[in-house]
Amino acid sequence: MARIAVIGANGSIGSAVVAEAEARGHEVTAVVREPDRYRGTAARVERGDVLDPADVARVAAGQDVLVSAVGGGDGPGHLALIEPAARSLVEGLRALADGTAPRLIAVGGAGGLETAPGVRVWDTPGLPEPLLQIMHAHGEALDYYRTVSDVRWTVLSPAAEIGPGERTGRYRTGLEQLLTDAEGHSRISVPDFAVALVDEIEQPEHIGERFTCCSL
Repeated sequence: MARIAVIGANGSIGSAVVAEAEARGHEVTAVVREPDRYRGTAARVERGDVLDPADVARVAAGQDVLVSAVGGGDGPGHLALIEPAARSLVEGLRALADGTAPRLIAVGGAGGLETAPGVRVWDTPGLPEPLLQIMHAHGEALDYYRTVSDVRWTVLSPAAEIGPGERTGRYRTGLEQLLTDAEGHSRISVPDFAVALVDEIEQPEHIGERFTCCSL
């Protein structure tokens, strides 16, 4: 059993991670800005601000894994949140200098995945500017994580499409290339994305790198 804190537990991905981890018997703490508005399943709820390194250190203390599932809503919101949150998360974990800092798993984006050698999803012609802002916000956060060697971090990027759906427990993983299913679609349900993330918690294979997942 792992002790897991999930920042952004009110969102669709965060709440799915909480539910998946609890179903497997892990001890989960939901970290949200407004605990009074939390409607998820976590038995433990903490107030926390992902942009405050001191808050990050406080909620991370005593945990085995810290999951960041924060999102900024629209494009400008992501630009204002995602990369700054990455820096705050790392700074907060660095403050736990006695070797007790938990592992960090951050939810990333699919925009930086390759569709061909040297070509990424965000290079697709005709993408609207707000979507490009979201993609590049996650890309900037990943670029930052890749400069960090003193915190155990992992970024999990979804398929090109992620949304509501059933939990099949079946998916495949890759590293830098966009994955597709047998019909050529790149998609995964939120519950299966949560399965992949909790599987990574239980069986670490991607410390210090980004990986991605897709439905079979």
